[in-house]
Amino acid sequence: MLAFWVHNFSPFLVKFSDNLGIRYYGLAYILGFVGAWTLLRVYQQKGRSLLSADAVADLMTYLVLGVLVGGRAGYFFLYQLDTLGRDPLAVFRVWEGGMASHGGFAGVFIATWWWARRHQLPFRPLSDLIATVVPVGLFFGRVANFINGELPGKMTNVPWAVIFPHSELVTPGTPLHLIPARHPSQLYEAALEGALLLAFMQWRFWRTNVAQTRPGRLAGEFLIGYALVRVLGEQFREPDAPLMAGVSRGTFYSVFLIAAGLVLVLRRPSETPSA
Repeated sequence: MLAFWVHNFSPFLVKFSDNLGIRYYGLAYILGFVGAWTLLRVYQQKGRSLLSADAVADLMTYLVLGVLVGGRAGYFFLYQLDTLGRDPLAVFRVWEGGMASHGGFAGVFIATWWWARRHQLPFRPLSDLIATVVPVGLFFGRVANFINGELPGKMTNVPWAVIFPHSELVTPGTPLHLIPARHPSQLYEAALEGALLLAFMQWRFWRTNVAQTRPGRLAGEFLIGYALVRVLGEQFREPDAPLMAGVSRGTFYSVFLIAAGLVLVLRRPSETPSA
């Protein structure tokens, strides 16, 4: 008998054909966007936001596009540049999967800046609001990674290890007893990047006045917090692309998030303009 649990989830909630159906990954994005919209509406109703109800809905449209376009483009430019060179049309085959959180952050930044400029609203207070809701999407996204059996962790023999027979690391047809058990690193990341970071950001937003006195600081704390927990999670995750500077790409790209976060956090209040 196998000593570890064998991952046997289907990536489809409802399946219509081999490649057509309602996927958990798509559902995760919907839940993330709905969760973010709900929190932004709560902020508005409680008088903790510069946005009106209509503005929240309009902003969410930009954020959805920012996440999807940025995440998809980031996946190819940060992780699969060779594939993009050989097969440029691969970027449009979304059913094959492939999103990058760092690219999604870049997309959200651009979308937020663009929306703020169009509506003549201060960017930094707006970025603080968005930073507090991003972990919702990260949580559901990592849970979907686990359901899909993708991005598995490094080999281990801890009691909660999982055998992922259909992951990209396993040659099709390999007998189960020859497949090594791995850390369910997707769930570690869901707990760290999602639940823990969400709890921290909500505590900072509701229990302190930092959003009012230091615009942009919450966004900086999010960037630093995400980078730190991402680096921690990478210690258990099998690299899904060649290393850079001797570390995984998730760790390497997170260094730039820390640098950007420090710029926002260390800026003096008197030097922090509203826009």
